[in-house]
Amino acid sequence: MNSVPANTKPDALLDPATTSVGLSFRPARASDAAACAPLVFASGEHEFEFFLGVPAHRCIAFLEHAFTLSGGRFSWRRHEVAVDAGGQIVAVLAAHDGRRILSDDPHIVWTLLRYFGPLRTVPMLLRGLVLETELPKPKRTQTLIAHCATLVEVRGTGVFSALFEYAIRGEIAQLRGLETKDREIVLDVLLSNPRAATLYRRLGFVDLPRRKPRASRLPAELESVRMRFDTDAHVVGGATESLKLGFP
Repeated sequence: MNSVPANTKPDALLDPATTSVGLSFRPARASDAAACAPLVFASGEHEFEFFLGVPAHRCIAFLEHAFTLSGGRFSWRRHEVAVDAGGQIVAVLAAHDGRRILSDDPHIVWTLLRYFGPLRTVPMLLRGLVLETELPKPKRTQTLIAHCATLVEVRGTGVFSALFEYAIRGEIAQLRGLETKDREIVLDVLLSNPRAATLYRRLGFVDLPRRKPRASRLPAELESVRMRFDTDAHVVGGATESLKLGFP
C-alpha cells in the first residue's frame, strides 16, 4: 500500500541563481518536524484528507509525529529542505527509492495503529489501497519524488527549483537514489492542476501513458498523471512565471 500522495505544490521553477541570497540546502532533521509537517500537508491536502479521513489540523499533527520517526515514508530521513538566511525552512521534498521501501507498508500500519487506534486505522488502510491504484509505489528501478512544497511567502522566487537541482546532483543524488542517469525519477500531478504539470514539463518531466482507468472508489478530483524525468528535456530555469500551485 502506497499511502504517499506524490503530487506537488512547489513555487515557480526559476534559475537557482535567482533565489534569495543566503538560501542553503540540507537533509532534514527530526527537529524540523513542526516546520515541515504543514508543508508536507500542503503538498497534497486532498490526498491526505482522503487517506486519513480527518480534518486538516489532525492530518498535520499526524505528519508531525510521523516526521520525527526514524523510519517510514514520512520520516525526516526521506526529506531534503531549503533554509533561508534566517534559518527558516522554506521548502521541502522527499525521495522514495524503490530499492529501499520494503518496510514502508508495515511501518505505516504500525504508525497508524499507534497514533489513531485500530478502529480508525482499518478504514484508513482501505482508503490507502484505493489511493495506491492512482499513486503506485515506485518500482525498484524508480525513485518517487513527493511531498514537494514551498512556503507561500517565497513562491515564485525559484526556491523549489534550486532545491530540486541540489537534490539531483552530486552526493545527495547518490544518497537519495536521484542519479538521473541511472535511475528513473518519477512524480505524480493531479489532472486538476495543469499549471503544475506545465511547470514540471519545463523542468524536464514528461507524461507517462495511463495504463488503467481511475478506480471507481477514488474521488474524481484525485485523478493524477505520472511523470518521468527526462534528462534530454531538462533545462535549468526552464520556467519563469510566478504562480501559486495547488497536492505529491
